[in-house]
This record gives sequence, structure tokens and C-alpha cells, in this order.
Amino acid sequence: MEKSFLENAKVLTDFISSSPSPYHVVANMRKGFENANFIELEEKRRFLLEKGKSYFVTRNGSAVIAFKIPEKPLKRIHIISAHTDSPSFKIKPDPEVVSSSCYTTLNVEGYGGMLMAPWFDRPLSIAGRVFVDTADGVECRLVNFDEDLVSIVNLAIHQNRKANEGICYKVQKELLPIFADKAEKGSFISLLSKHLDVEKKDILDYDLFLYSRTPSSFWGLDKAFFSIGKIDDLECAHSAYRALIETPCSGSTMIAAALFDNEEVGSGSKQGALSDFLKTTLDRVFASLKIDEEEKAMLEASSFMLSADNGHALHPNYPEVSDIVNKPVVNGGVLIKYSANQKYTTDAESGAFVKKLMKDNNIPYQVFVNNSDMVGGSTLGNLSTQKISIRTADVGLAQLAMHSPYETAGVKDVSYLLSLFKAFFSL
Repeated sequence: MEKSFLENAKVLTDFISSSPSPYHVVANMRKGFENANFIELEEKRRFLLEKGKSYFVTRNGSAVIAFKIPEKPLKRIHIISAHTDSPSFKIKPDPEVVSSSCYTTLNVEGYGGMLMAPWFDRPLSIAGRVFVDTADGVECRLVNFDEDLVSIVNLAIHQNRKANEGICYKVQKELLPIFADKAEKGSFISLLSKHLDVEKKDILDYDLFLYSRTPSSFWGLDKAFFSIGKIDDLECAHSAYRALIETPCSGSTMIAAALFDNEEVGSGSKQGALSDFLKTTLDRVFASLKIDEEEKAMLEASSFMLSADNGHALHPNYPEVSDIVNKPVVNGGVLIKYSANQKYTTDAESGAFVKKLMKDNNIPYQVFVNNSDMVGGSTLGNLSTQKISIRTADVGLAQLAMHSPYETAGVKDVSYLLSLFKAFFSL
């Protein structure tokens, strides 16, 4: 395995390891943008933009849009969209559940459609955000316990002889993580207040999620594979973020990364792809640059978006669930994703654009379509274009165990996607 392939994959896994919630994803990106001399904008304040400068704006602390404005008159915009969230379990309010006066579990509910079985019998921790009442008003503070704190424990095979015949899991019964041998009501808030060094009474609310503590692993012959949680979709989100920082803005193209939250639950939130976040941000850019409605329409007609979200690789044990012809594999190159029912936005025109770009830059690619008898997942492109209609292609990388807390992907593919994004931004 070439050193550069491993290096790029290691940069990705380090980022994922330090980003246990969407709020940490955006906080880490904020630091990276600031270090790269991007200027932070606030939605509640007027956008005062200058040509040749770089900017970013966040919403809800879990979505971010960043962009570079060229020095020359603007003729087009190239956008890469991805998402910051991953399936997990969210901790409910007043979470302690005391069982038979012996154990205390935490009351959780599922966020997104996850593979549940892999959550059992592994070290888990808790991360997210907490709102605290202070003398200066309500403050939002990030939380990451960063320790083996809870575990969702299996029932022994001796007590469930049909365990290997398949189980229909119920979150409210089988998926509650053990928190303590005995603990009173309020013990979780006590732990939280100690971690934050605040009084219990000052904790107003929280958005907290479980995450796997299993470290990343590079494995297989020549270390061809890597495994970690949240590959879907931080592999794409981080590549977009990194490509934007590392690619100079030249010519007449504004380049942008739009990273939304809540894709795993339908994108219908104020920070999701169905919101006005991208449209409003672009409209404010146009207004600040004194671009009128006619020029705006011309710009949008000339623009292009890559909707970046991973797809399924051929599974060696289940080849029958893939398409009968198109069988993308891990380390086989960037996916171009097609769907007749427009779950993915790629059509012949946008597909040809992306294929030509990869052909010109010697980037390997492959086609992803779902098995015609199976309903696949949707993604960002077909939602974002409901708010701002520009040419779009859906792309991503082939991976295994999607929506598991420990997913698997290919080391080479990280570099292939990064190369595509840099080539796209360089047009």
C-alpha cells in the first residue's frame, strides 16, 4: 500500500475519532477553517463579503456551509454537499431506569436506521452538547466523556437458545445501556454536572448520543481496509472540507462545501438538506456581491453540485443483494450513483460531466445502482435541489457494514475521492 493512501486514510480516521457527534464535527471544522483564514459569518448579522476571501457559516452547531469567492467576476458555483450525522442512540430526558433494584440503565431512543446487533458488548461513551444557565446567559457546551462509560449487554446464549436464529430488537427493552450497578434518579445529571464543573440546577437541556469507543483499525493484506464508526458520511464530509481548504480559488468559480445535519432522519430540520440553509446562504452571498436576480438565475444555471454520500460495496457473502451487473467494490474507485426514481440525482448529463472529470484526472470510478427488487436509501442531492435547482450528480465511495457502529471501507478510496473533489474545485 502506497504511503500516501495510508496517510490520507489516517487523517480521516483521526478526524472521525475526534468527532463523536455532529456538534464535534462542526466544531473541529470551525477550527480548521479558522486556521486556513476563513472568516466566520453569523446568520443573525449582515453578510459583508469581499472578492478573494473565504468564509463559513454554521447553523445549530451541527451544519456548516463554507465557501471561497474568486477575485474575478462570478460565473458559476461548484458545491459539494454531504452530511455530518450518523445513526446512533440518543439519551432521553430523566434517563435513569432502575432494574430490580440492582442495575441502572439509561433510557435511549434510536436515531436513524442502524444495524442494532453490532452495538452489543462493546465499550460505549457519550457525547453531544449541553445548555447551561450561567451569569452571562445560556451557554452551549460540548461534551465528550471520552471514556468507556456504558455498554449494551447481550443476553447469554444459555438464556436464549434462539439468539442465533435472528432477533427483532426492541430498543426500549434490549438496547438500554447499563450505566451503574446501583444509582439513584439524577445520577446521570450529577455525572454531567461534575464533568462540566457546573451545578446540577444549572443544566437546562442536552442533546447527547452514544458512540462506539472501538478504535480505528487498518487490516487485511497490505492494510487494504480500515474500520471505524461514522464512515458514512464523514468520509465524504471530511473530504469536502479538506478539499475546500486545500484548493485555491481561481478563475470565476466560487467553490463551496455544504455539510448538513439530520440526513439519517429525513433532512427535514432547520439544519437539514430540506431546509433553506443553502438557498438563504447563497442568496445572501449574491446580495452582498450586488448580483441581481437575472444574474443569479444565470449563475445557478451554470453551477454544479456533487451530492456526496457513500454506497454499498459488493459483499462477498451476499452477492445476490447487489445489482446483477454493476457490482462496485471497496478500493475500486469513486461511485457514481444512479436511481430511476430519482433517489439519486445523477442523469446522463451530470453523469457524463463527472465521468469526463475523472477520466481527465485519471481517477478510477465505478457505477452504483440498487438491486431492482430492493428499496435503497435516499441522500442529499434530491432534497437540496428542491430549494435550489442546479445540475447535480450523486457520488460517494463503496463501503461495507453501512450504519453499523463499526463500518468498513477501502484505504485507497479515500485518496480517490479527495482527488475528485480537488479536481472539481479546480475547474
